[in-house]
Amino acid sequence: MTDPLPPVDDAARTEIEAAVFRRMRDHLMARTDVQNIDMMNLTGFCRNCLSRWWQDAAAGHGVTVTKDQGREIVYGEPYGDWCDKHQTEASPDKQTAFEKNRPDH
Repeated sequence: MTDPLPPVDDAARTEIEAAVFRRMRDHLMARTDVQNIDMMNLTGFCRNCLSRWWQDAAAGHGVTVTKDQGREIVYGEPYGDWCDKHQTEASPDKQTAFEKNRPDH
């Protein structure tokens, strides 16, 4: 794949990518109506995946981020609080689709 981004230095690229991530994270924080299972069934990733990717990236830089910390970074609050406020029971059809298409990451 060719890089469609105009030539920029590594620091600028990192800042741009970080800003995009923060905007996506903030968008997902605002869209509490979007359930993780729906994201998984449509895109193959969800908020929990993002929190694990955050942990992995931090570990790659020698920084320890716990599962709970990673989730709070992505959810904007403790995971259990978010679930209590926003998570709904997935329908049997959604659960079946998830099991059929479960991502491998």
